[in-house]
Amino acid sequence: MLSRYRLWLVLLVLAALAYPPQWYPLPLRLQLSQWFGASAYRGLPAGLESVREQAEVFCPQQNAGWREGQQIEGVTVLPAETCVADNPYAVAAFVRGTNNVSHNTLMQSGLTADAVVKGRDLDGDGDPDEIHIRLEVAELNGSSAESKTPVTQYALAPGITPGLWVFAPKLAGMATENFGSNVARPGLRLPSPALRVEQGDRVTITLENTHYMPHTLHLHGADHGFTTATGQGNDGVPFTSEVPVLPGRARSYELSPRHVGTMFYHCHVQPHVHVMMGLQGLFIVEENRPDNWLQTMNLGAGQVRAPSVAVREQYHREYDLHYLDLDKELGERIQQYNDPRLITKSMHRDYDVTDSTVDYFTLNGRSFPYTFRESLLVVEEDERIKLRVLNGGAKGIALHTHGHKFIVTAQDGADLPAANRAPRDVLWLATSQRAELALHTNNDGLYAYGPGIWPFHDHQYKGITNDGIGPGGNISAIVYAQYLDEEGWPQTQGVSWQSYFTEAYYRKQVPIWESYAPGLFSDPGVDWWLLLRLVALALATGMFVGLVVTSSRR
Repeated sequence: MLSRYRLWLVLLVLAALAYPPQWYPLPLRLQLSQWFGASAYRGLPAGLESVREQAEVFCPQQNAGWREGQQIEGVTVLPAETCVADNPYAVAAFVRGTNNVSHNTLMQSGLTADAVVKGRDLDGDGDPDEIHIRLEVAELNGSSAESKTPVTQYALAPGITPGLWVFAPKLAGMATENFGSNVARPGLRLPSPALRVEQGDRVTITLENTHYMPHTLHLHGADHGFTTATGQGNDGVPFTSEVPVLPGRARSYELSPRHVGTMFYHCHVQPHVHVMMGLQGLFIVEENRPDNWLQTMNLGAGQVRAPSVAVREQYHREYDLHYLDLDKELGERIQQYNDPRLITKSMHRDYDVTDSTVDYFTLNGRSFPYTFRESLLVVEEDERIKLRVLNGGAKGIALHTHGHKFIVTAQDGADLPAANRAPRDVLWLATSQRAELALHTNNDGLYAYGPGIWPFHDHQYKGITNDGIGPGGNISAIVYAQYLDEEGWPQTQGVSWQSYFTEAYYRKQVPIWESYAPGLFSDPGVDWWLLLRLVALALATGMFVGLVVTSSRR
């Protein structure tokens, strides 16, 4: 019996010696220091070597010729000063109509001959008034029976490829860049294209459902009849207007809008799923002006390279800004199965939007740092810039501009009275709201503070992250042209961007400040002395408990 008590005592002493001193209560540590003296200083464990990953090229130049201003089919296509630009041949085809351009331009545009058909000039003012737009439905980053990785890949940011659905123009040829690539071709992207028509035009939009689920088209805020002239449903809402367009079928929607403004179009089948997968876009009604050939589609990067007559009269440049947030869990569901029945069940019965969280935040279909490739607002001093803004996300956004104040000229497709047009640098937009903004770059200390690289972003802090890692999300910038290099990349004066262009950074594997404070902010290595004490403490405690249990049983 005496030997057992001695063993208990030995184990207690060992446990006390192994117990890390930094875990003792402060009064006890002070008392021990008085009795035995202060313990020797032990430095922190050495920092770990962080993940080293080759950064992507900041400013890819696969289609460098697309940035240049040029005349195509008599259309003046403005230069794009960002490093990635939309296809200028597609811009020209959208202006003239794919039925009115040469075979060479049509081939260079990548569109079909009936993608945007422009007909008669009904009011004799020199531009077409019969417009027929055809849209398809495409899946990005979906599953495949032949590949474990997503196919028709479209990245929001490095390594971020959630499942998406988009309305797309009718494209000729493959959905991918080439036979050896899984990457979506240019023009097949998020967001769905912005559509532009003229006040009073006779517009037909045909939805050709090339997807495996039913879909519709709802013209949110745009003046349209409840039914067409033939009595067919024209509002796109399945439980009040019409049966959805089934896979492989088509339906045409008709309108002749009487009021100008910035509107919205989206699918209205199970909208809590379909709209939030990306089936949404800007719908813009322009003022009726003579010889007003419109860029009927803007494919996503933001800049309108062939603005309307009314915009050119008042502004130097025009940009479309489409904000969208995405639930990672929702998008992943189309990547888990190859059977449309299982995907449909997963998305429409198993998915619960009331328990959803938002993980990705995009501007014109990209998240930071990719937003700096194509969604910058490039300006000069003393200019007036027109911005059309849509919040297509599930959450509101607090749009904030650095270095500038803007004026809200219209909201939800209606002009605001002059008395309501005060300068501001934060605008709240609820889900589905639109606004038209006038940005003045005259350096007066109120509307603008002078040339530079001035960020603009959602001032709700989730919106500037990629799945919780920042910087990310919908961050972009107002960049004065003198701050761009020859390739169209901003000449920033802050920290290195190398880590932002790696997948490891957004996989949460890279210490945030290590690039400019090496060692100080790296991940700590293992404290082997502390680990050894903890192992000894665990063994001594376990043996002591074992002795107590054994003794109590006896």
